[in-house]
Amino acid sequence: MRSEERPWRLIRSGALPGAMNMALDDALLQAVADGASPPILRLYRWQPATLTIGYAQKLSGGVDLAACHLAGLDVVRRPTGGRAVLHDCEVTYAVITPCAPPFGSSVTHNYQVIAAVLQTALRQLGVTAELVPGKAHGQQGKAVCFVAPAQYELLVEGCKVAGCAQKRRGGAFLQHGSIPLELDLSLLGRILPAEPDETSVRLDGVGWLNRFSSRPLSIDEVEEMLIESFSTGLGITWHESRPTGQDLALAGELCRRFYDNRSWTLHGPGGGAESVRVGGEVLA
Repeated sequence: MRSEERPWRLIRSGALPGAMNMALDDALLQAVADGASPPILRLYRWQPATLTIGYAQKLSGGVDLAACHLAGLDVVRRPTGGRAVLHDCEVTYAVITPCAPPFGSSVTHNYQVIAAVLQTALRQLGVTAELVPGKAHGQQGKAVCFVAPAQYELLVEGCKVAGCAQKRRGGAFLQHGSIPLELDLSLLGRILPAEPDETSVRLDGVGWLNRFSSRPLSIDEVEEMLIESFSTGLGITWHESRPTGQDLALAGELCRRFYDNRSWTLHGPGGGAESVRVGGEVLA
């Protein structure tokens, strides 16, 4: 499978606060949807560690905000759906591209294309991951993203080692995902306490790369392998890039009105955040 001929933007953002990370993904999606940017692979990190929650996820009963505060975590609502994810010692990627070959109009197909690239990268690093179809629906009430596989995600010894979510806008889509190298299960259990109908073994299916690797893997090493796997797997060439002034201006506005807005974080859509209209569309 080959991607389109023009180079993709490769953006390495480094470590940013959670709200700006989500706002920048949203702004870059708008740039690609508007045709102002070629496709993008963005690699980024988190400072401080952050809990992201799904676009429509309810906080009541599923997230302990006091425990998050005590642990020094940011709490941010994503522009994408799904369940809560703890971001700390991990590789985080965002693929932002038009729905053009090798991608298409099917959400499931796009999950599968990207998951195959991730699987190749992990195998090159010595972590043999199985690509499983999972379920498009189900367990939506559970708080923890990594408890169960969804659409075309990666398992090692039955444990999920990568989580992802998508958002579409116009003829483009954003898929961002989390590949933890280390994970603090004790912290995860404190900030995402079990629901009354869940069992104490619910976190047994949570995985991270260095749990299964024969040697310690670094974030830099995994990022470089991802870049190589996207290039070879999809025929992509790269243009090293940074967010433009327009990207950053829109990200700042989205951050102020949504992602760094306490009402938006706590209540989500309809929670009182101001709207941002770009190109005739209300974001986010």
